[in-house]
Amino acid sequence: MANAINWFEIPASNFDRAVTFYSQVLETELAPNEMMGTKMAFFPCKEGDVSGAVCAGEMHKPSADGTVVYLNGGEDLSVPLDRVEGAGGKIMTPKTKISDEIGYFAIFQDSEGNRVAFHSPK
Repeated sequence: MANAINWFEIPASNFDRAVTFYSQVLETELAPNEMMGTKMAFFPCKEGDVSGAVCAGEMHKPSADGTVVYLNGGEDLSVPLDRVEGAGGKIMTPKTKISDEIGYFAIFQDSEGNRVAFHSPK
């Protein structure tokens, strides 16, 4: 097994708001699509890389109590974290050092109420 995770989906109650939130925070474009009645906006990735999507549909309900997805915060997660509140989210756990070897994490609530995290080496 190359990766423990091969795909993730972040639920959205307001698809457009969630896509705008992640596009703004990560300074990237998400590719919208619809599959089997579910609206999806795919995070960019290289072929073969782990990725995921923001999803809105009957089976996708935002939650602050479920699984936490750790997004790549780049070299220093302070950069995307600084954009969370301006995009409509809330910082729940500020940038926190785990260890010299592992790096840092921060947890935030997205525009839909999901608990999501960033990880970075610095």
